[in-house]
Amino acid sequence: MPYTRRYFGRMALASAPLAGALRAAKINSTIYGVRIGAITYSFNSIANTDPSAIIPAYVEIGIGEAELMSNHCEALAGAPRAGRGGRALTPEQQAARQAQQEQLRNWRTSTGTTTWKGVRDKFNAAGIEVAALCYNMNDRMKDEDIEYGFSMAESLGVKALTTSTTLSMAKRIAPIAESHKLMVGYHGHDATDDPNQTATLESYSTLMAYGKYNGVNLDIGHFTAANYDAVAFIKAHHAKITNLHVKDMKRDHGSYTPFGEGDTPIKGVLQLLKKERYGFPGNIELEYPIPPDSTLIAEMKKCLAYCKGCLA
Repeated sequence: MPYTRRYFGRMALASAPLAGALRAAKINSTIYGVRIGAITYSFNSIANTDPSAIIPAYVEIGIGEAELMSNHCEALAGAPRAGRGGRALTPEQQAARQAQQEQLRNWRTSTGTTTWKGVRDKFNAAGIEVAALCYNMNDRMKDEDIEYGFSMAESLGVKALTTSTTLSMAKRIAPIAESHKLMVGYHGHDATDDPNQTATLESYSTLMAYGKYNGVNLDIGHFTAANYDAVAFIKAHHAKITNLHVKDMKRDHGSYTPFGEGDTPIKGVLQLLKKERYGFPGNIELEYPIPPDSTLIAEMKKCLAYCKGCLA
């Protein structure tokens, strides 16, 4: 069955009284001591049209821990939509996009602790913990833009801030993270030919050396695609890992695959977490193409079931 905006609207309304009555009841997606969550990036295909659909999706799948993308957090807080870039924009389209971006910048200056607590409460009311905020940063950002992300994270009450960024930014962020006493998990990719990306073993060592609050959001799929051993890395650096992104990929910079069809040692990683009780979560990140006869919800359920099977 296709999952439509109307479907999620009905689901949200139906679950509202129950969520209110069971506000303190958390969805338990901890399996044999291993926390299994999901990053809201996995839900882009439904969130792009209706951000409020994210929460009932977590409920239906049975995942009780979220790594919340900052754009989803802002959307759930009522932010105006920002204009997106594209090729060959007309002068009118460029002007409209600039106006939308200015509107968003103005909206951000009006936000505060109450704004982000309101978003957190929406997840909590459905039994979902917001454990991390993903706030991607780039070299064009001013320090005030970086501080905005930390303020959002602190108001949400998360355990860590995660980000995809460059090594040059990791060096800038380190003293800010130190001032906030908040761990930053740097997300790795497999662009091993770019010295400013978190991709090689040397790049991970470099960013961690910049400061004690510089940690790693280890994407075990990309790490495998870069031809590294995720199990060995976790054993060596578990104290600096904020969370994992769990996905399957082929080695040699290969493609995303459904869980169990690639080369990522998902079972070995999850069994290591089970044995050692490291405590950080494995967050499912769905990036492989959804089959025409399936849905996002169905595929996320398959991913969760696969993780459960790996831990049995």
